[in-house]
Amino acid sequence: MDIDDKIKKIEEEIQKTPYNKNTSHHIGKLKAKISKLKEESLQRKSSGTKGKGFHVKKSGDSTAVLVGFPSVGKSTLLNELTNAKSKVGAYQFTTLDIIPGIMEYRGAKIQIFDIPGIITGASGGKGRGREILSVARTADLIIIVLDVFNPQHLDIILRELRDIGIRPNEKEPDVTVRRKKLGGVQVSSTTELTQLDEETIRSIINEYGMHNAEVLIRGDISMDQLIDSLESNRAYVPAIVLLNKVDLVDNSYLEELRKTIPDFIPISADKKQNIDYLKDQIFEKLDLIRIYLKPQGKKADYEEPLIIKKGSSVLDVCGKLHREFVKKFRHGKIWGSSVKFPGQKIGPDHVLEDKDVLRIILRK
Repeated sequence: MDIDDKIKKIEEEIQKTPYNKNTSHHIGKLKAKISKLKEESLQRKSSGTKGKGFHVKKSGDSTAVLVGFPSVGKSTLLNELTNAKSKVGAYQFTTLDIIPGIMEYRGAKIQIFDIPGIITGASGGKGRGREILSVARTADLIIIVLDVFNPQHLDIILRELRDIGIRPNEKEPDVTVRRKKLGGVQVSSTTELTQLDEETIRSIINEYGMHNAEVLIRGDISMDQLIDSLESNRAYVPAIVLLNKVDLVDNSYLEELRKTIPDFIPISADKKQNIDYLKDQIFEKLDLIRIYLKPQGKKADYEEPLIIKKGSSVLDVCGKLHREFVKKFRHGKIWGSSVKFPGQKIGPDHVLEDKDVLRIILRK
């Protein structure tokens, strides 16, 4: 029996098992087995892959990747968003390689990749899908592009992304597991666990070969989230969903779709509809902010802001500018919304906000 058959057999057993308090630990054990088998299957297929892979050279302040089925308009969209010249055609598999482009917006340079269209079974290697989807693992944002007449492809795309270990728009579960020599599996949590009981947690932990360990769970998590934390190779990437070619339908059609896909952004890449709003949403979803640097005795540079992640500190800025800035940092001065008064003196751990003006003072 090969790995895929084993997975299918366990999935059938899960479907036949009624879910309740008495069976949850058994189902947890089976789900953990499936997760391990899927990872083993992917590793084998990766090691057996022949031919040229997709090599991506990153540049800019952040990266985003366009993911969708063939012929949904990704190439047209890339050309509208960026300086790329991706080949456009009304037939499948137009894009046979990865096409990069740079979107310049609010002073940021955001690299966007147009990857070949995926197909059902991509995560298992069909149509070089595993190589293609691997680009999404390292991106800062996944842009899922759907054809307005095929919104059902969203479920397939999300499943393919999950099967390769990507968790779009999910927060990484906060789980700490420390192995011990004796004492069994001891579980503690910072909040009440409503989705898991200790027996289920122990069953899952045991399936990963740990029979003596301390487990600390922060927050209420599900069975699948616990398994993800133990796999330790999941990619948690923000995502947005686009519905392209909306110029071909009326508003009542879109309103009906919102009942099943409430958060999509309607666009028409071909007719240039809603592109400016999309750029704004890409910038916001990437959690980027602009910092204006003010050298001593000079005016702040408002033409070329420094682009950093929201939540970054002054020391993070120093590290991005030059490593010597970190070593010689003395203090900083801020003009902006992150301080109480203009020119306020701040330390290295001060968290910056969008449009702050920063002056860095170094030790001589």
